[in-house]
Amino acid sequence: MKDDASNPAGSEAPHEEVLTSSLQQSSLYNEDLAPIAPGRRTWGTYNYAALWIAMSVNIPTYMLASAMIAGGMNWKQAIFTVFLGNVLVLIPMLLNAHAGAEYGIPFPVFARSAFGVLGANLPAILRALVACGWFGIQAWIGGEAIYAMMVALLPSWKNFAGGVAVCFLFFWVLNVLVILRGIKTIRFLQGVTAPFLLLIGMALLLWARNKAGGFGPMLATPSKFKNFSEFFRFFVPSLTGVVGFWATVALNIPDFTRYAKSQRAQVVGQALGLPATMTFYSFIGIAVTSATVILFGQAIWDPVTVLSRLDNKIAVIIAMLALLLATLNVNVAANVVSPANDFSNLWPRRISFRTGGLITCLLGVAMQPWKLLANYGNYVFGWLVGYSGFLGPIAGVLICDYFLLRKKILVTEDLYRRNGLYEFSGGVNWRAVLALVIGCGVAFVGLIYSPLRVLYNYAWFVGFGVSFVSYLLLMSTRQPSPKIAG
Repeated sequence: MKDDASNPAGSEAPHEEVLTSSLQQSSLYNEDLAPIAPGRRTWGTYNYAALWIAMSVNIPTYMLASAMIAGGMNWKQAIFTVFLGNVLVLIPMLLNAHAGAEYGIPFPVFARSAFGVLGANLPAILRALVACGWFGIQAWIGGEAIYAMMVALLPSWKNFAGGVAVCFLFFWVLNVLVILRGIKTIRFLQGVTAPFLLLIGMALLLWARNKAGGFGPMLATPSKFKNFSEFFRFFVPSLTGVVGFWATVALNIPDFTRYAKSQRAQVVGQALGLPATMTFYSFIGIAVTSATVILFGQAIWDPVTVLSRLDNKIAVIIAMLALLLATLNVNVAANVVSPANDFSNLWPRRISFRTGGLITCLLGVAMQPWKLLANYGNYVFGWLVGYSGFLGPIAGVLICDYFLLRKKILVTEDLYRRNGLYEFSGGVNWRAVLALVIGCGVAFVGLIYSPLRVLYNYAWFVGFGVSFVSYLLLMSTRQPSPKIAG
């Protein structure tokens, strides 16, 4: 049965019940991966705006912008880079979001339409591993915040050799508890805390302004680049890093938009929430980092280190609690929902959302986040730019397939069925896999061959463009069939 293109998810809840009932025995199905029935799609514009406000107001956002100051940009250059990067990444994000809102399906199920019902595990796991790394980074930062708070309360805690490890473990357990409570807890946290987190950001900015003697001295530090050529060499990988920052969610955004009341609700909510909030909170990081040059004689890009130097113990505790809340919000929403679904997609009958979330927690520790945060170079040019070379090509294949080849029409039932329209060759669309490999290869050749370094600096953009075109060409050689139309 083919869904009506004008109402592909079905306008009546009973249709969803029939769909679910007929596929419950499939090896590709479980309740966490099932399409969300129209009656359960309750997220409105505010929910999506609040989601992005809560996810953007966090320490990695701050560190992304402050790293640009530490690397030599002035505040105007850094703000422009952040804003442009977020406008650019919003485009593929809204494109990928469409399928989630239209069909009520999560990212790994959406990926089955292009990569095949089994081949979808490849992009899903690549995306999941990146999320695991981010989970580890956020958990480590949360542990550092708890450690700074403990030192403020009990100065002797600083002499405890395992103090940081204990605080990291404690914050890790908090994340696990939220995961076990499920997606409803995530939505509650986003809606309640988003306005509060913006107020905390404003308080931090005002503190820095007062300490530095006003915005004038804070923002007076000139760019360290002598000419445009020097600036551009730093700008390009920085811009790629900004795009890479949300390239993960740009792929798995269907995990959230599957709950949307309408396409308009998710589009407007995301367009309002992402660029504005990221630019605003990045400005806080930029301004405060600039102020640390005046206050401490050096650019300190880690806000936990800055706040731990406050003289007032009560202020330190309040600030760290706020940072913990922000970190917990973004960590579960951005770095657990997607990999939990991705791991569930590997073995739907045995791995649930909660089990996938626990796997994410364990792998996050195994990826040694403390090394990724060793310095701003590792964070931006190694981590952010590096993984974007994998995610850009995935986005290129998905967007090309969904919009150009399938014209936004999917047969929902066949996404959960073997030997259906998305079976391809043994469950894998090898053309999609090849396009992905080509895109990644071109993006990373610059890391191996220095004269082509520019390809790595533009890793996400290069990977996206190459895989998009490669997939389109490869699929054009395929004989026309109903499978192409979906």
